[in-house]
Amino acid sequence: MGIAIGIIFAVIIIVQFIIGNVANGFIALVNIIDWVKRRKISLVDQIITALAISRIDMLCSTFLIVLITSLYPDLNTAVKMVKISNNIWIVANHFSIWLATSLSIFYFLKIANFSNYVFLCLRWRLNKVVSVTLLLSLVLLLMNILIMNMHIDTWSDGSKRNVSFGFRSKNCTRFFKLALLINTMFTCVPFTVSMVAFLLLIFSLWRHLKNMQYHAKGSRDPSTAVHIKALQMVVVFILFYTLFFLSLAIQLWTSESQEKNNLFYATLIITFPSVHSCMLILRNSKLRQASLLVLWWLLCRSKDVQTLVP
Repeated sequence: MGIAIGIIFAVIIIVQFIIGNVANGFIALVNIIDWVKRRKISLVDQIITALAISRIDMLCSTFLIVLITSLYPDLNTAVKMVKISNNIWIVANHFSIWLATSLSIFYFLKIANFSNYVFLCLRWRLNKVVSVTLLLSLVLLLMNILIMNMHIDTWSDGSKRNVSFGFRSKNCTRFFKLALLINTMFTCVPFTVSMVAFLLLIFSLWRHLKNMQYHAKGSRDPSTAVHIKALQMVVVFILFYTLFFLSLAIQLWTSESQEKNNLFYATLIITFPSVHSCMLILRNSKLRQASLLVLWWLLCRSKDVQTLVP
């Protein structure tokens, strides 16, 4: 990768980092203020708020890892920093992914329509389903942290025993490839759950539209509109989730000579928590109205400043 292309990707990462933090901070702030005012908060707002906070943590930890890998070509001097930043990223990425998966489960159970007894039981216990899903995911989080720390300790001990090992170039690349493999394996579970919920929601919508056509009610039925709105949210989520998942997986297939492409893959990874949060603001009526009020206030302030300037 040339210097110019590297600078371009670095600028994109910085822009996405700023946009993602502003968007997620805005989501968390609006929902927390509404929570304080109403003294209550819905389940979906709880999920979105926690998701926004976890994504801020994920963006910061990803940005930190990019800096570490750029500033420390010989990672022997930064073992502790690597372990801390990796643990922070694993925790942030875990909650970001699983909260987003819980959001897709929420839309599926809330909007889809099946007469299956298991589905109806899950719908009636929607709050418990989300809570149990997040609690069970903590087991995977613990396993992920333990395996990753064992991997880092083994890498560190090997470098201390053999100075020539050094973990430069190829060895450094192998370290990150194995770390990516571990994270990708643990990402497969929530990704599969989200895909299943997505496909079942599509099937529910298709069957619902077929029934509407049979009864000649048309596509303007309120239930159909709710189906389509939820489906749009899940489609956007799945697209960016797939992009995020592939950005992890593709790095495992690339050759070791392509380690300079890390900035490119970091750009793809940051896209998911940044752009998807912006889409959440646009598709959520409360967040969209709050964003319009902020934009209107900023526009009025800019006009006032212009009038004061001679």
